[in-house]
Amino acid sequence: MRKLRLVARSLFRNAWQAVPTIFVIVTLGFFLMQLAPGDAAEFMAAESGAATEEVIAIFRERFGLDLPLLTQLTNYYGELAHFSLGNSVRYGRPVAELIWQRLPATILLMGTALVIAAFLGLLFGTVMALTAGRLPDRILSVVSLVFYSVPSFWIGLMLIILFSVKLGWLPTGGAQTIGLQATGYDYWLDRARYFCLPALSLGLYYVALYSRLTRASVLEAKSFDYVKTAIAKGLSPSKVIRRHVLRNALIPITTLTNMHVAGMLGGAVVIETVFSWPGMGRLAYEAILARENTVLLGILIASSLTVIVVNALFDIIQSLIDPRVEVR
Repeated sequence: MRKLRLVARSLFRNAWQAVPTIFVIVTLGFFLMQLAPGDAAEFMAAESGAATEEVIAIFRERFGLDLPLLTQLTNYYGELAHFSLGNSVRYGRPVAELIWQRLPATILLMGTALVIAAFLGLLFGTVMALTAGRLPDRILSVVSLVFYSVPSFWIGLMLIILFSVKLGWLPTGGAQTIGLQATGYDYWLDRARYFCLPALSLGLYYVALYSRLTRASVLEAKSFDYVKTAIAKGLSPSKVIRRHVLRNALIPITTLTNMHVAGMLGGAVVIETVFSWPGMGRLAYEAILARENTVLLGILIASSLTVIVVNALFDIIQSLIDPRVEVR
């Protein structure tokens, strides 16, 4: 019961801390975006084929881009006060609606990438620690270092060439088969074929970090007295590793994973562009091209809230893994 109260208190505290954080992020983001050349009015005029000064001025007046910057920022704060992220100039739809359509795809991609990175990192790191100094340790060290050294978009392109072009096993991009009317298992199997390569490309970069950290943690945990006592009592090596060693190795892994959520959001922009994945990162890329600052600010807010929520969840997970850690 006490643990539940601490969890509820932690969530409430994180929710209140999110308010000033979002305020600072919106303010800084708004002024930084003004440094980029061009605006949505120029893009819309150029797209319509009538990019004259008169037409651009009309578009700026219509979208409120001719107002002073402080007035524009105040108006945006007014939208946020009414729980609105404004409207997209290009799409003619509420920004919140656009983000809500893309956010699940990005969360699915990031979640799968984190699972792949953590699973392979724990597996590689454990094997490396148990065979320290021998051939498996050296081979896996080189493999993980290659994943860390190569950019994720290059890994994605190589995966497309191998699994899509050469072998023909997986699609080159998209989110699902066009026109497919499947439900249940068939639906998720089709979706898995499409997000397998993007998630793998995004997650392989972090495998090296997790494997090296797991290797160090397992080697350190093997030297603890309670592990030596468990071995002396006759427990099998697999049980010792599973019950005593890996539990302690998970603690730094969860901390590192928590720190990498924001980085994965940034990496998702590149990966979603390479694989034409309809997520929030690709929406951000399209908004940058169209100079849609309102959409970019909405994505910035949604990304910040996602990171805050994930940080709170990882604090709870870490307290469950390690009873010594209390949720505050």
